[in-house]
Amino acid sequence: MTQEHRLGIPGIADDREREWIPVDSPYDGRRLADMELADSDDLDHALSLQERLFRNHDARPPVHERVAVLVRAADIMRERREELARTIAEEGGKPIGDALVEVDRAIDGVGLCAQEARSLHGEEIPMGGTPASVGRLAFTTREPIGIVAAVSAFNHPLNLIVHQAAPAVATGCPVIVKPASATPLSCLAFTRILAEAGLPEGWCIALPCSTEVAERLVTSDRIAFFSFIGSAALGWRLRSKLAPGVRCALEHGGVAPLIVDASADLDLAIPAIVKGGYYHAGQVCVSVQRVFADRTIKGELLARLEEAVSKLTTGDPLDPETDVGPLIKPGEVHRVHEWVQEAAGVGAKIAIGGEPTDHQCYQPTLLVDTPDDARAMRDEIFGPVVNVVGVDNLDEAITRSNSLPWAFQAAIFTREIEGALRAGRRLDATAVMVNDHNAFRVDWMPFGGRAASGLGLGGMAYTMDEMTEIKMMVLRG
Repeated sequence: MTQEHRLGIPGIADDREREWIPVDSPYDGRRLADMELADSDDLDHALSLQERLFRNHDARPPVHERVAVLVRAADIMRERREELARTIAEEGGKPIGDALVEVDRAIDGVGLCAQEARSLHGEEIPMGGTPASVGRLAFTTREPIGIVAAVSAFNHPLNLIVHQAAPAVATGCPVIVKPASATPLSCLAFTRILAEAGLPEGWCIALPCSTEVAERLVTSDRIAFFSFIGSAALGWRLRSKLAPGVRCALEHGGVAPLIVDASADLDLAIPAIVKGGYYHAGQVCVSVQRVFADRTIKGELLARLEEAVSKLTTGDPLDPETDVGPLIKPGEVHRVHEWVQEAAGVGAKIAIGGEPTDHQCYQPTLLVDTPDDARAMRDEIFGPVVNVVGVDNLDEAITRSNSLPWAFQAAIFTREIEGALRAGRRLDATAVMVNDHNAFRVDWMPFGGRAASGLGLGGMAYTMDEMTEIKMMVLRG
């Protein structure tokens, strides 16, 4: 029997007529659940509730209580690791092995927020440096910024929610989370775990809703911080509509460049490129998409990449042997195929793959010598497609890597420290990985795009800084 998920917002009647949407498996179309959507009245109620909670200073959970909630939540998640991973695999199509890794990261992320909550602090501001400042003591504290509106993406349906909601809990901010419509079940699971762990009612609300209601949330003058993970077009448009004073963090995508120079260790590079390019069917904002290979090693690199890619297993995300699962929607399969065919039509060679398969999957695809103006090289493909093009030297690779408005994480494989440092200094990126793929991430490091790829930084401590404000006190005596 299909599960029904009602909103469960404190203080609203569940017997009103609302819109429902299906949540289906992208692999086999199996109905997983029916989800009730919030309407404008529900949103107004949620905002009013959280506004009251936040303004009641005496009722705000103190640091030690917030830490205890996060610690208990991490323990509950650990107990339900397999259940949470199965939900990720079923609703999002991520292979179960990778889904288990996502759950482990999410658990660690919750723990990081608990640690950081104890460490939030201000500092002393020196006084006495001028005659006017003599006899004064000044210091700062950090306060929660207010209501957080978080709009999330489908590709890491648990860990992204954790990155947006757990820092809010840790800092003492109420948070309303709008999950991706394709993958709301992981979000609901996490918000219910927080409640089970003792988070007071109303402090974290999951709000599955239409695009129109989500926009009303984001543009409300009652929110203080907007956290967005998703498409650049939508993120930048919503940012332009924020109420005065609302801070934001935008995490978009990129067309990630990876350089393989003549000295590179291909035994290290090949598995990293394959993992970074085809992990979660390429549906990752820092997925390896453009590989710039020195011409002296390009032939060997391609031969070994073709062999490695040919061994990837595409299919059921619940099968432990699956490496590459389905794309999130049928339209994405058609779009990816259109881009691949377009690239082939303007001169790219399809070395392997290049066709849709059953169950909303697309063959892991390797394109060679794709022209720079093809969409597969110019825009984020968000599918299991990697381009390999030859370059004459490192400077050419860096110039071509920097030729797009997108700038997120970049990578270089090299045995030469001079080349590594040169790439690190010159690549347009927020992070440069040396001898690793672009998609490497641990959850305490700064993470985010620059230029068209985003605004602000994620990572637990960095997000918590964004969700707090500095207040200074000056004592005269």
